[in-house]
Amino acid sequence: MSPRSMTAIVTTGNGGYDQLVCKQMPIPVISHGEVLVKVLAAGVNNTEINTRLGWYSSSVHGSTNDTSAVKPELPKVDGGWNKQTAFPFIQGTDCCGMVMSVASDVDTGLMGKRVLIRPCIREHGFDSLDNIWMGSDFDGAFAQYVKIRASEVFPVECDWTDAELGTVPCAYGTSENMLHRANLRSAETVLVMGASGGVGCAVVQLAKRRGAKVIAIAGEEKHDQMTQLGADILLGRSVDLIAELGEQSVDLVVDNVAGSGFPTMLKLLKRGGRFVSSGAIAGPIVELDMRDMYLKDITLMGTTAWDETVFPNIVRYIEQGEIKPVLAKTFPLTSIAEAQKEFVEKKHVGKFVLIP
Repeated sequence: MSPRSMTAIVTTGNGGYDQLVCKQMPIPVISHGEVLVKVLAAGVNNTEINTRLGWYSSSVHGSTNDTSAVKPELPKVDGGWNKQTAFPFIQGTDCCGMVMSVASDVDTGLMGKRVLIRPCIREHGFDSLDNIWMGSDFDGAFAQYVKIRASEVFPVECDWTDAELGTVPCAYGTSENMLHRANLRSAETVLVMGASGGVGCAVVQLAKRRGAKVIAIAGEEKHDQMTQLGADILLGRSVDLIAELGEQSVDLVVDNVAGSGFPTMLKLLKRGGRFVSSGAIAGPIVELDMRDMYLKDITLMGTTAWDETVFPNIVRYIEQGEIKPVLAKTFPLTSIAEAQKEFVEKKHVGKFVLIP
């Protein structure tokens, strides 16, 4: 192999696993303000599957699983983050890597550092919610190398393995951002839907770190593992939550599931309660009774753009031993289709990680 080429998984268009093509690509060439990172581990997320399927299109109403289970029809052109996806490109939102080279205007002290890449970039500064994402808006970490702005690279010193660090960026950043925006306080009660996924596991840990009482919803076969993360109450996905918990019983709902269960979430919230979300894997179209919202002074929050403190906080929590990784399984990068097929089965707890 040429020293200026790398193995990469190129997503060629909307569709099935055949759109994931392993090929040799030029190693990225860095320019002003950038660094070149050797990818050591890259996590697998719903967002990469959703983008490949065109799930973000306004024409798609079903869950991620429903969309992936059938031969996808070509979505409307808004199949990316509400805009047309610029195929072909390299996906991969999560990256643990090592800095191999830096541009002339970048601190050389980054050279050789093991780092995490912040994938959510506030391109016009933190006073604007405009954002772009590595692996969605530009080439990401499903490759042996990735280039990124130096401002998005965070050295981390810990005894976690590369694969364990590869579980972090999207799941923990998204989770910390939701809890930060929702201002979760000590002694409050938070209900976490989809608690066994990568984001859910992170929310449970980060909520416990804040001193909250955590009610986690996950399949019963996963409850033992969830208990180890600190969940105070564990309930199955088919449980009647109103009967089990009662109306107005929680301060905050963290829900990346949505779908048909959404109306119950507002019933469970106390007056002045908050609902926060960054996803909708069970279906994006929900039934909302406005009376449940306005009569109880409920706040609904959507979160995609990460706030400035979020990623530095995550690195600090890791280095201080305040959170732990939940690594379900690793796969070679070239086995990405196998990893995504197993991912959508949702039988695992935590994150799948690809190793280049």
